[in-house]
Amino acid sequence: MSTEAVARDGVAAPDTGWTSVVNELTAELALPSAGRTSASPYETARLVSLAPWLPRHAERIRYLLAGQRPDGGWGGPDGYALVPTLSAVEGLLTAVRRDEPVNWSPAAVHDTVDRALRLLFDPTAGPATKPVPDLPAVDLIVPALVARIAEQLADPPPGLGRWRGVGGPPMPVGMDQQRLERVRLLARSGRPMPPKLLHALEILGPAARRTAGVTTTAGGTIGASPAATVAWLGGPAADQPDALDYLSRVLAEYGSAVPCATPITVFERSWVLSTLARAGALPAVTPELLAELRDALGPEGAATGPGLPLDADTTAVTLYALGALGHPTDPACLTRYDTGEHFCTWPGENGASVTTNAHVLEALGRCLGPDDPYAASVSRRLTGWLLDRQQADGSWSDRWHASPYYATYCVVLALREYGGPLASPALHRAVTWVLGSQRADGSWGRWRGTAEETAYALLVLLAGPSSPAVDVARAAATQRLTTLDAEGVDDPLWHDKDLYHPALIVRAAVAAAQVSAVERLSGSAQGAPSRWSAPLE
Repeated sequence: MSTEAVARDGVAAPDTGWTSVVNELTAELALPSAGRTSASPYETARLVSLAPWLPRHAERIRYLLAGQRPDGGWGGPDGYALVPTLSAVEGLLTAVRRDEPVNWSPAAVHDTVDRALRLLFDPTAGPATKPVPDLPAVDLIVPALVARIAEQLADPPPGLGRWRGVGGPPMPVGMDQQRLERVRLLARSGRPMPPKLLHALEILGPAARRTAGVTTTAGGTIGASPAATVAWLGGPAADQPDALDYLSRVLAEYGSAVPCATPITVFERSWVLSTLARAGALPAVTPELLAELRDALGPEGAATGPGLPLDADTTAVTLYALGALGHPTDPACLTRYDTGEHFCTWPGENGASVTTNAHVLEALGRCLGPDDPYAASVSRRLTGWLLDRQQADGSWSDRWHASPYYATYCVVLALREYGGPLASPALHRAVTWVLGSQRADGSWGRWRGTAEETAYALLVLLAGPSSPAVDVARAAATQRLTTLDAEGVDDPLWHDKDLYHPALIVRAAVAAAQVSAVERLSGSAQGAPSRWSAPLE
């Protein structure tokens, strides 16, 4: 493994003191791994409900009991608590009904469930009263869990009699059972299930068992999801050793609590390498890692991991990373995602992602060059599309991340390189928003200051021109980022069925911000990017 950092143009970058950190990240990528991510209360509670036969069942129950917040919920703030709280309540209600030996306290479970139900039924402060986050399959997961809880409360276990007959917790306004019923009809029909639905196959409950036409990947997973896999198995089936081996590997890596998605190897590698490349801090990688990254790309693109659908976001970031490594690859696989207006994350996507389109803009520019006719045409179109989606305050938001700092970072860096002069006013507004939203301690964050969000905001400021206000903000952020990183202050902010924290990807963002800050402060940076046509006031 080389210890020399290589800038985007292939010229050796100065050793800023962070070279060892960057090399450590890249070395970790080369290790056999399914990807480093955080455990999910939602997914873990699904295993409690669906798979008491798995090892460490009692530990999963204790994990849920220990993870309850003082207000009775689980998971993130606001509407982000709805999915994990519903899942935890349903899982714990199911657990206390079973006639099984336990080494956890049923009374503690009753108290935990009672507090959670108080929150779910709260007409003013419950998570269903908050805006529904754009989480994958949320419009299927919530109705499925609400219906299941209603069934459980028709005859609640001892200690929860006060909830008898109250029905299911309220659902957010505008959400109902109709789409879930259509998916159930599709499963019963025997027709093929869309790949994106397999990631949340557990919504079908017992009907998920051996769903017609659904088979495991070579790695034994259904939808790269422990919950979907156990729902499809329906029990400790000896005739499915690959699926059982997959679950054993997940438990061996994560312990009792499990993540929403694993493996995420391609996602992790592509994001880490592309993040370092944008900062000019990309070390050499092993030939084996390079080959595996290239092999992840097929004629129709790449997927986050086996069992998940091919998508334009992972495809674009993989293409960008390969180009940064000196192995540009034909990006023709992206054309299947081109709607004529923007690029969908996958065909049939409901909604659109600004970060997916920012990554496509970068990938085409990196692989084809801005003078290629196709790249130039798409760049003009996507630049206009991204500019139209800038918020009034100067930020961007996205469906794959809870924080606007991530989306703003992605769009700003793409427009800086490939947006041309038309993007300059929007870039200035983004910097103004970042400056105005910095916290008094020098950090940034949607709910509190985090190392991840501070890194994104700092990278936005470092990508643009200097001004007295920018210089002050950069200096304060650089100092605060070091403290936050040392303290490990971070929250799950990435969107899946539940919020999650991809540890190596976040570490790469922090390292990229540190590298860029040191280079700027040492005077090795080359001044304001040319895409910023005017200095900041």
